[in-house]
Amino acid sequence: MNFAVDAWLKENGMKMKSILLVMMSVILICPVIFAANHPEPAFRPLPVTAHAHNDYEHAFPLWDALHYGFSSIEVDVHLADGSLFVAHDFEDIKPERTIQSLYLDPLRDLVKQNNGSVYSDGSRVLLLVDMKTESPDAWPALERTLLEYSDMLSVFREGRLIEGPVTAVISGNRDLQGMLDEKNCPALYDGRIEDLEAHPDLPIIKLISASWSDEFEWKGEGEIPEPVFVKMKSVVEQAHFQGRKIRFWGTDIPDIAGQEYVWDLLLEAGVDFINTDRLKAFSEFASRLGINE
Repeated sequence: MNFAVDAWLKENGMKMKSILLVMMSVILICPVIFAANHPEPAFRPLPVTAHAHNDYEHAFPLWDALHYGFSSIEVDVHLADGSLFVAHDFEDIKPERTIQSLYLDPLRDLVKQNNGSVYSDGSRVLLLVDMKTESPDAWPALERTLLEYSDMLSVFREGRLIEGPVTAVISGNRDLQGMLDEKNCPALYDGRIEDLEAHPDLPIIKLISASWSDEFEWKGEGEIPEPVFVKMKSVVEQAHFQGRKIRFWGTDIPDIAGQEYVWDLLLEAGVDFINTDRLKAFSEFASRLGINE
């Protein structure tokens, strides 16, 4: 019996090796095939800055946002074993989902394809990186990674932003002093409401982000109380007076009709970044307003 098996292996060994090689090639190629099966980006972004919150949770991270004309995209990142993985929670980390594979590499490919811009019409994109890891190693690791893409990223140099096709903004666990210490910092700093008072003249803070629920009592039910709207408009005007833009997160509500009312209010108050997980719904909302023409 053993002799028969040995003889069969000698006769068919090369065939088996060939089959295995083909199978391995298919396994390696499949992710590329699936990755390429994404929606195409729009020709131009929406004329208001639509911010894709928790973008990585969509079916096609990055690509869905670009397809619907979003020009600001948010990605949560964890540092583990020296690599930067995309996930909301640490336990959700998957080895193939890195910031490079899901965002930086595709963006670089688009910039090359479109002669120096993300969108075909020449428009730029903001990539907000929410660093979830609380560690002194977090910013250095992120900085090293971003510097590998310096050919497409904006750089903060000597108090000035030199814009590239993609501007990275660091949110979450940030290192303001570490970023200020860099002569050529490959990212900006995501400020908070308190920075309007604490750092009114710090040029590395060009975006102010705040939690809606932390700042306002109204949760989207019924009409907005006048004092809440006045307070929101006052905060927006203060940010604009300092030459900054502003975003409120947590403005999605369950009722889609009420959601559109919230979006109307944000736009009326002059909020610069409309933060949402509802990519298609906001794109359709913008279309009905005629603001994407």
